[in-house]
Amino acid sequence: MSKPSKEQQLLVEQLKQVAQGLGETFAPFCEVVVHDLLQSDQAIVAIHNNLSGRAAGDPATELGLARMADETYPQVIANYLNQFADGRQVKSTSIGIKDSGGRYVAALCINVDLTLFGTLQNMLGQFVGAGQATGVTESLDPPGADGIRQRIDQFAARLATTPRALKTAERRALMSELRESGSMEVRRAMEIVALHLGVSRATVYNDAK
Repeated sequence: MSKPSKEQQLLVEQLKQVAQGLGETFAPFCEVVVHDLLQSDQAIVAIHNNLSGRAAGDPATELGLARMADETYPQVIANYLNQFADGRQVKSTSIGIKDSGGRYVAALCINVDLTLFGTLQNMLGQFVGAGQATGVTESLDPPGADGIRQRIDQFAARLATTPRALKTAERRALMSELRESGSMEVRRAMEIVALHLGVSRATVYNDAK
């Protein structure tokens, strides 16, 4: 593979600045990734608000490989449904960048974690639907796994962040709230919390102390 030209290098460097600006603007629910399409084995050269668990030096995605193989591949693919490795739903947009010769040099990928917005949507739906219920929905039984996840999402939404972006002090406050609600009585509660927060069970046990 030939050495990148100064023009190509400059395009990648400038795209990194754009990614940083977008990442800072749309933190914490939007991951912004820069792919250098001239090196497929180590394509990721910058990642901001890391939500996917990837890292600089990771290889190109299927979409990146498609652009590398076909210069006529669409430059902009917007708002397509995607998902992270742990199953979280994502809305993604990928923008390819070409040099003056028409060759794909880089790509800017924007991945929006829909978890927070789904939680807000549910909360708003519940709020505007007040008074329409035909019966009491409260239960004294401990919530199940879905109930734990919902409580975590609501806690994070109150802080205008996502579950995986919670800091140590915030996680400890969350654990206190979960204990008081009876959520931690659910079987495998620690594991459910750890998976939803993206931390180890040991971390959750420590936060619960």
